[in-house]
Amino acid sequence: MPQTFSRKQILLTAALLGASLALPAAADSFPNRPLKLVVPFSPGGNTDVVARLVGQGLADALGQPVVVENVPGANGAIGASRVAAAANDGYTLLFGTAGTQAINPSLYRNLSEKSLDDFEYIALVTSIPNVLVVNESRTPVKSVAELVSHARERRTGMSYGSPGMGSTVHLSGELLKSAAKLDLIHAPYKGSAPALTDLIGGQIDFIFEKITPALPFIQSGKLKALAVTSAERLPMLPQVPTMKESGFPSFVTATWNGVLAPKGTPRAVVQRLEAATLKVASSPEFKARVAALGGEPRLLGSTAFRDFTRTEYKHWGSIIQAAKLEKQ
Repeated sequence: MPQTFSRKQILLTAALLGASLALPAAADSFPNRPLKLVVPFSPGGNTDVVARLVGQGLADALGQPVVVENVPGANGAIGASRVAAAANDGYTLLFGTAGTQAINPSLYRNLSEKSLDDFEYIALVTSIPNVLVVNESRTPVKSVAELVSHARERRTGMSYGSPGMGSTVHLSGELLKSAAKLDLIHAPYKGSAPALTDLIGGQIDFIFEKITPALPFIQSGKLKALAVTSAERLPMLPQVPTMKESGFPSFVTATWNGVLAPKGTPRAVVQRLEAATLKVASSPEFKARVAALGGEPRLLGSTAFRDFTRTEYKHWGSIIQAAKLEKQ
């Protein structure tokens, strides 16, 4: 006896079939309208500058405008949350950082994005290390070893600045504090500029600042660079040792930048964005601009970027745990 189907079953089957046929077509035509790249920090900083380079490159590669939108707050958590909740069609992207993807989940209680799995990982593009700097008129040392000895002689009260709680700058200071067993005071500021101003003015003792804002003061002699936090010495500061060379073999910290999309973005769309992003980041122009910022181009595709982020999450989580920082 022939099987019969209700009108409701026929309509449901047709809808499912139509949806399955539409996905590849949508992926093939992607993108057919402007994209948005959310930068979870204020304009003008490293993340914003690199994001705009990536955005312009993606616009050229994809044939559609890419609008950069700054959504600052809570160490990048507000902007990241907005992207995590966006439509998963590939048109809203996040320019993520070590803060948004690897630090915030261990530091903040009430994040809208609860898991590393709330995003699709497109590509990693840069890594920007920090540099340990002092004002010699206040802190008369010439090496990390001398800084540690100086701090131990003072016993209490030695201070380090940062552009805010949860930044790689802040946590680099916490890492030195726990690794060297020092009694240090964290002085958070609203950005790098006021922190560096107070360091130059002798209000704080040292800072692990990102290389970009610190470099002009190092070159002018206003600040003394004691070490960089990269795995290898930096070409622009070849005479400055790494923290590893300075007696801290596990001390490697950096912020990094990569492109992410909301969870569930079609795989074909992720692959299109991945190829375009890696093409942009591998160009000589992009590499030269990043190098001028003190950064290092670091290219990882989707799967490798996701795995890297999980490793970074454990790394920063262990630093936060050792520092006994309470969740905010």
